[in-house]
Amino acid sequence: MDGWPGAPSLMLLRLESGELRIVDQAGDVTQVRPWASISKMAVALAFAVEVEWDRHYFDEEFGPAGATLANLLSHTSGLGLEVGDRVVPRATQRVYSNAGFDHAVSVAVGERDPATWLEDRVFVALGLTSAQLQGRPCADVVGSTQDLATLAVAWLAPNLVGRATRDLMIQPYLADLSGIVPGFGRFSPCAWGLGPEVRGSKRHWMGDWPEASFGHFGQSGSLMLLNADEQIGLVATSSEPFGAWAHDLWPTWTSAMRRRILDS
Repeated sequence: MDGWPGAPSLMLLRLESGELRIVDQAGDVTQVRPWASISKMAVALAFAVEVEWDRHYFDEEFGPAGATLANLLSHTSGLGLEVGDRVVPRATQRVYSNAGFDHAVSVAVGERDPATWLEDRVFVALGLTSAQLQGRPCADVVGSTQDLATLAVAWLAPNLVGRATRDLMIQPYLADLSGIVPGFGRFSPCAWGLGPEVRGSKRHWMGDWPEASFGHFGQSGSLMLLNADEQIGLVATSSEPFGAWAHDLWPTWTSAMRRRILDS
């Protein structure tokens, strides 16, 4: 992990005939750390479970202004980053929205506790031992790198939901829309699925991973990057928040880690 400040932790993953092989790991993979916006990968998977159980649907109107669940998960609802930020017409821009994720969970859980909802739908089902929601669904899950790797595998080889549902979620939704990836600038188009960011044609933190690659990173310096076709992935957590170091390092580092996994 040359170039990473502080005390990072990583796991490089590869699935072979459905069996997980840990290609490499570094740092303390059991230490509990903030996942920040990677929390959205857990929330999106929880909504996939809701869809599989026929409790909600991606094209169901969740509001506001006619926004569907798919709009909220793909940052096309028109809501701004936070409550009170500028609102744009639905499905016209990809505006990264913490408020949109929190709103979706609020509609789904009603009077129930979002932390219990997420635990029931995802954490217990996957056997995660450290992950828990400690605040806002959009950004306040904490957990170990080891638990983050287990969540990653659930996206690579879906075991909570059907493959067709997973495949739908990792395809660009309203693929032609432009938008901003926080920390990396504006892209046109700005590919995004129903929860995960999709690399598409963007040149940024996902380096030279194929266009179908998907994942998320967080302001805590954490990241998850996956490719379902190659059945590979990497996860990392950090003791240092996202900053200029990550902006400069990650494009070449993620590329090098992909080569390391494929060559293993």
